[in-house]
Formats: sequence, C-alpha cells, structure tokens
Amino acid sequence: MPRPRKCRRVCAMPENQGFEPLGKQGKCCGNKIVKMSIDEYETIRLIDWEKLTQVQCAEQMGIARTTVTGIYDSARTKLADALIHGKMLMIQGGDYTLCSGDKENCSRRCCKKEKEKER
Repeated sequence: MPRPRKCRRVCAMPENQGFEPLGKQGKCCGNKIVKMSIDEYETIRLIDWEKLTQVQCAEQMGIARTTVTGIYDSARTKLADALIHGKMLMIQGGDYTLCSGDKENCSRRCCKKEKEKER
C-alpha cells in the first residue's frame, strides 16, 4: 500500500481558476484540458515568481526538497503542454492546507484535503 501524501502548505490561492487560449473561449473541451493542482501552482508561484530556491520552497510548503522537485517538474510539463498545444489550463484540487499567514499556524499539520476530480 502506498504511503499517504503529505499535505503541502499553500500561502496564496490562484486569482484565476484557469486560462484558455485566445480565440478558443468555450471551445476547449475533452482531452484539450490540462489540470494543474493547487500545490503545483504554488511551486510555480514560489520558484518562478517569488524567486525562491527549491530548498526555500520546500521549507515554505512544509515538504521535502525532492518532493518539490517532482511537483515543479510536473507543473512545468503541464504549463508547456497548455502553451504549446493551445489547451485550456484548469487549476484545482491537490493535497494542501491553506496557510493563515501566522508563522505558528504554518507549522501545524491541519490538512484539508481537496481531492482532484478524476476525469
């Protein structure tokens, strides 16, 4: 039996739940949708936008650096797929807990699991 996934601490929910290519509003459907989890979005935000290292990102999210590497690789692959192939990108689901912004609360393990909806 696989080990249960550890919740990832997320400090900022996405302002947008998805993106779609110009000129294709409402026409993207079926296998043309790329689903990115909230924790994948958070790694992109922390590493690419906030310019944190993977070690700093791991500390911020409360997970191992090797886990961050895997999440980051997955997120970048999904971004590339959406951009290159003109697919809709949906940001939803994942195993995460929302950070309250208080340092003491950041270290607690109060996980609200949001299961990604299966296709």
